Amino acid sequence: VMAGWLKLLPLFLIVFPGMISRVLYPNTVGCSTPEECMKACGSEKSCSNIAYPSLVIGLLPAGVRGLMLAVMLSALMSSLTSIFNSASTLFTMDIYRRIRKRARERELMIVGRVFIIILVGISIVWIPIVQNAHSGQLFTYIQSVTGFLTPPISVAFLFGALWSRTNEIGALSGLVLGLVIGLIRFIMEFAYDAPKCGEEDLRPSVLKDIHFTHFTIILFMVSAIVTAVVSLLTKPIPEKHLYRLTWWTRNSKEIRVDLCEPDEDIEEEEPMTDEKMNGHQVLELEHPDDEKPTKVRRFYNWFCGYSDSEDEDTAAKNRRDALRKGVSILENPKWEKVVTINCAVLLGCALFLFGYFA
Repeated sequence: VMAGWLKLLPLFLIVFPGMISRVLYPNTVGCSTPEECMKACGSEKSCSNIAYPSLVIGLLPAGVRGLMLAVMLSALMSSLTSIFNSASTLFTMDIYRRIRKRARERELMIVGRVFIIILVGISIVWIPIVQNAHSGQLFTYIQSVTGFLTPPISVAFLFGALWSRTNEIGALSGLVLGLVIGLIRFIMEFAYDAPKCGEEDLRPSVLKDIHFTHFTIILFMVSAIVTAVVSLLTKPIPEKHLYRLTWWTRNSKEIRVDLCEPDEDIEEEEPMTDEKMNGHQVLELEHPDDEKPTKVRRFYNWFCGYSDSEDEDTAAKNRRDALRKGVSILENPKWEKVVTINCAVLLGCALFLFGYFA
């Protein structure tokens, strides 16, 4: 509920300041001809990117300007950090761990750090694409990319939570097809520049006649239809694998059986018995307990966020047991009513704001 209330803030923090800036600076932010826009901000299409900086520089005193800049940079760093960490976790746990099934915690940690460095490099290379897409209008670019990529993900999440008949093949089919269609639209948006003011729009009909917000709705419906059809035509997931994973089984107390047992992902080594050790030389690969690591090793462990003292096998076993047993999500009746009332009020406020300002 708190996240929902925070989602109302962009209207007041992003949209309203842009409208105010357009009124206060009609010759720069509200430029009406390509020549004026080019002179004001270096873009022939629009100067909306300088709306917020114009307010900060033109209205705030000197000390507050620096504070505002620090706030904006902090928010940017926080967003990038969360995105990089999430992407690194997805790659490490869902892709790399399937390739290296016996990878230890230290190796996974290093791979995650290296993947973040690669993402930073890709982000730097991607800057020219952002500058050219949608005439360099950053807010429009963010909304359009979100509209092209998130509908299939939303379908997979909603169907997986609300419809127990959804299976892996159906969700993957809807996700892949939706992402392919969204990427095609994104490439077309980048390949065909929007016409200048007063020029005829010669772009393909899918770009000229279908706004990206309307395309988002179409993409959601296509992904939903594909997911439903493929799921109905393929084998369903047994109920024993769905406890506490869907809305209808959220309060189940049964022990869930994983589709892929943990033993298949991480192979356990059999302990060495006296018979197996007979006739074989045993090498001591680990450092003795009384030997302290060097300064370089301590810095390396600190930098990678790793501790030599932790028992990886025990930690992995505890994580698997927790996922299998699950935790009850039953709420206190009092707070359940508070959350329900807040959700109803929040939905009403969102509908009013959309209807009033639309």
